[in-house]
Amino acid sequence: MQTPDVSKYVTLVSADGFEFVVLREAAMVSPIIKGMLDPRSQFSEAQNARCVFQEMSATVLDKVVEYFHYWYHYRASEDVPDMEIPVELCLELLAAADYLGLDQQVYPRLLIESVALTLSDRANMNMK
Repeated sequence: MQTPDVSKYVTLVSADGFEFVVLREAAMVSPIIKGMLDPRSQFSEAQNARCVFQEMSATVLDKVVEYFHYWYHYRASEDVPDMEIPVELCLELLAAADYLGLDQQVYPRLLIESVALTLSDRANMNMK
């Protein structure tokens, strides 16, 4: 059985309808997306290179897409700069990372560190 030609880019759609066009190879860092887009599968996502995430807002999906490109750009580097993560998105991004199977990647560690720093700063402010 011959696998169909796959597009170089995929479209990720947020719950609020925003569309993000992403380099397929970058999006493949997520095992969930990789499975959805597997050309051998019967998933509609694989047929039309479009994944809809009903549970992710555009703000969260935008940061996830930024991470995909960040990972793709630095995947073979040893000296990787920190990725800026807004504190107010930390918990939602952590949930998105878990959903997308990114728990084996650097992304959740960055989120956890950011949340820990924020909680520490808030605790210090409350003590004053």
